[in-house]
Amino acid sequence: PSHEYKLNFKKSKEVCLSYIQDAMLQKQWKRAAEFLTFYIESLEKDFSTEYMGPSEMIWRIGTEILCHHSNSSMKEFNSFIEQMKTLGVKRYLKVCLEHAFHLLCNGLIDEAYQNLSLAESWRFGEQTIIQNKELKLIQAYRGLLDYYSWCKQKNILLEHGQDGFEDLSVEQEMHSCFRKAAVSLKEIIEIPGVWDLFVKCYVDLLEFYGDHNEARQVLNEYAYNSKFPANPNAHVYLYQFLKRHGESKKSLISALKILHDIVPSHELMIDFNIMLQKSKKRKKRRLGLEVIFAALDYAGWKENVKAWSCLARQVKQIVMSEKHLDWIKQEWNSRKDWWPAFHFSCYLAKRNWQENESLSYEKALVAGILLGKDCKYFKYISHQGCKAQVKRFRILKKFVNKHSPVYLRISS
Repeated sequence: PSHEYKLNFKKSKEVCLSYIQDAMLQKQWKRAAEFLTFYIESLEKDFSTEYMGPSEMIWRIGTEILCHHSNSSMKEFNSFIEQMKTLGVKRYLKVCLEHAFHLLCNGLIDEAYQNLSLAESWRFGEQTIIQNKELKLIQAYRGLLDYYSWCKQKNILLEHGQDGFEDLSVEQEMHSCFRKAAVSLKEIIEIPGVWDLFVKCYVDLLEFYGDHNEARQVLNEYAYNSKFPANPNAHVYLYQFLKRHGESKKSLISALKILHDIVPSHELMIDFNIMLQKSKKRKKRRLGLEVIFAALDYAGWKENVKAWSCLARQVKQIVMSEKHLDWIKQEWNSRKDWWPAFHFSCYLAKRNWQENESLSYEKALVAGILLGKDCKYFKYISHQGCKAQVKRFRILKKFVNKHSPVYLRISS
């Protein structure tokens, strides 16, 4: 073909792709399918003399259209994907993996397993080595499905076990699934990466068979190995495991300290604060105050009654003992410019009182100590509480008035 013809073809191809993109953005799946058909046909006509495998673009676009097209069936989807596998050798395992996901999303678990098993045995010279990462993922997801089968068999055994019923074939099948799942899962989680689901399933297998040392080792490696990316969930899983097995407070605090450093707004920070508050060590109680203040810096915690209760309790203890007021002062110094508007506005006082009396009580105590008895939030809530003749609000008002000099010492 002439140079001019090639340029025109390239231009029309780009225009066609922009039409497909436009149709997809507007969710006009039938129109997008028509343009894609035209696009593929034109490629076949103009480049019939040259071998041209389908680009990743055709695979991605085609998959998206078939997933949303009203007349699309599983049979058509499978047929399209098989074509992509046959022609796209360079991304064969990627296509296989996506095919398995699609089958799983449609509840076709056995078909997904079969596809993964076939993909696992695929060999194509150098391409096999190039696609080694994808092959590992194929093995790992097949291992997940073995774990799923193991869970099903385990549940059957546990249900019948109560009646003294023992089915040897179910037990054998269960152990077979365990072995296959354990091998695949263990292999994938040794590669540095984020493998949350795989780790959880592998640990579940190990715990069920009583191999707690191996489970602890796996979780420690996942949390502390510097080759793995920083991952809050790794520390959550380790903490949950240690808690399940009644490990020492020191171990639990150590796991949560790292979680606090990575995600100070994590929901486990309440557990962490409670543990630290109970400690006899001054350093840990100091950290506890820092942890709860840091958590309440985040909007998602604004109406968390437990968090405000933790802060109110610790502030109250410090104020009553008159020791460590400097702890409160240090935390408050970096927040006094923005916390009043963020937490203690008139609008929030009215809303909190209407929606959650307990929340407004805890916050009013903190507001009264940090901002003094003239603080708008404290004045509104204590007034409403006393008007409603709720005893604890009368006690709250007396407490804040009695300790009003504390506010002067904190704010000075």
